[in-house]
Amino acid sequence: MSAVPERPETPEPRGVSRKNLLRAALGAGALPLLTGGGVALARDTTGTAGPLDPTPACDDGDDPTPEQMEGPYFKPNSPLRTGLAGPGTPGTPLTVGGYVFDRGCRPLADVLLDFWQADDAGAYDNTGFRFRGHQFTTAAGEFRLTTIVPGLYPGRTRHLHVKVQPPGGQVLTTQLYFPGEPRNATDALFDPALLMNVRDAGGGREATFDVVLAVGQGPGATTWAAGREYTTGDRVSYDGAAYRCLQSHRATAGWEPPRAPALWQRG
Repeated sequence: MSAVPERPETPEPRGVSRKNLLRAALGAGALPLLTGGGVALARDTTGTAGPLDPTPACDDGDDPTPEQMEGPYFKPNSPLRTGLAGPGTPGTPLTVGGYVFDRGCRPLADVLLDFWQADDAGAYDNTGFRFRGHQFTTAAGEFRLTTIVPGLYPGRTRHLHVKVQPPGGQVLTTQLYFPGEPRNATDALFDPALLMNVRDAGGGREATFDVVLAVGQGPGATTWAAGREYTTGDRVSYDGAAYRCLQSHRATAGWEPPRAPALWQRG
């Protein structure tokens, strides 16, 4: 992204994913552990259709959440908000919730998620910011978006766009898809690994999706790097903890965030 926004066809099922277990544990507020350090809870399912293929699990050597093209309709500097549809907005209400994990199955706090989509008629707002907005994950790595089901337009199946960026890290640009859509079979960009779990709920639809980023494969995620120029407000992670830059400086070995409280504030 060119500017850092202000803060604030069903696949065959496979085995239980630690990512989905951890997601369930976080939602329950408890983390019962397996012998090997994983989490012991059930994974998501979707009604009678059975479980969807997890968007890759972070414990079995799979790749992180796949990238996809940005497309022609992205705009930087979207507003900070978790709701993209106001009262009376045409369309089927949709809530999307989930977590952002690193490759070690740790939830990531303060991750930027920038969403954009078509309206109910399949049109994008390219002059303003309707159906555009960004948010940050909570301390538990959770995000929640309220919007509508996007409309169809020629050549594409239904989808949501999102850019995901951990503090001080690289941007993942991808798209999220709806199961059971006829156009999934003909859309050249469609990837079943990016299917959301979706169910009908109270006159609308509820979806879940967990993102796995290619960070944090060691004992703790670290995006801070010596020799890099940081400016006030930049966000990094160090050994799994999130930090915010308090004053512009060039990073130097020995002045890592935990050792330099004048330069970095945790949280």
